[in-house]
Amino acid sequence: MTHPYIQSALRTLDIEASALLQLKLSINNVFVDVVNLLCAVKGRVIVMGMGKSGHIGRKIAATLSSTGTPAFFVHPAEASHGDLGMVTAQDIVLAISNSGEVDELNILLPHLRRMQVPIVALTSLETSTLGRHANYFISTRVDNEACPLNLAPTASTTAQLAMGDALAVACLESKGFQASDFAASHPGGSLGRKLLTRVSDVMRTGSAIPSVDSGTSFLEMMENMSHSGLGLAILLDAEQRPLGIFTDGDLRRELSQGKDFLQLPIHLLMRKNPKTIFEDALAVDAIEIMETERITSILAISQSGQLVGVLNSNDLLRAKVI
Repeated sequence: MTHPYIQSALRTLDIEASALLQLKLSINNVFVDVVNLLCAVKGRVIVMGMGKSGHIGRKIAATLSSTGTPAFFVHPAEASHGDLGMVTAQDIVLAISNSGEVDELNILLPHLRRMQVPIVALTSLETSTLGRHANYFISTRVDNEACPLNLAPTASTTAQLAMGDALAVACLESKGFQASDFAASHPGGSLGRKLLTRVSDVMRTGSAIPSVDSGTSFLEMMENMSHSGLGLAILLDAEQRPLGIFTDGDLRRELSQGKDFLQLPIHLLMRKNPKTIFEDALAVDAIEIMETERITSILAISQSGQLVGVLNSNDLLRAKVI
């Protein structure tokens, strides 16, 4: 026999899934008009809602803001005591209420209309006070809450949240919003670091680059490798372009084959055509090359092909890019 908790969870998910499918009927030409309105706003999208709808409103405002449509949440009760001054004639109000009959919100509607601020209502009934005062009505009506008492906002708040996401994503696509735009508003997060960090931001430069020329002896090269801590040495030509690379792995392979290589010119030991990446490339592109080639370091070059740095997997870890 299925545990009652599992039965309850499945019932809740079924009701909320059904509510979302029902919500598709609300996507019509009014939705198109609202998306166009949001995309063209000169000010901000002011999201309002009381109680659970207010919690949903905060999330919708955050989603809009992070996807290219500036928005913030204003609490309706605080708006009646001065915060309405945050709203300007260039803004749009997105008002959320399941019933459309919340006093703290509805008392603001005549003032907003006098300010000629467009009002978009996410509510159940177009005939409600909120629905009648709004310039645009989008239904978020659900047949039943997941709550067995049909009281606690559950399916209705899921519908509100999903409709807010639908508006935000439609605006995002309309504006041609890219991953780099998203990263710009999330500089402190892992996604921001991945999409904003360049090779030049984390590569080792100057004396930290273990570079040698063709006149360097094998022992000098090994000393250079040891001091760098990267386990490699880079052979450069006269124009500072990388010609080859010698790594700890190469040394182990030479030793395992029993070769007498200590007296060989280093250019004969070096592997030609080392993996490189432009210094202005994204660090995540370097990671992809390193993973594909199964290497732990990659050479950073300028547009003219000169060596300007070395990027190691440990550098990327410290920068929290990986």
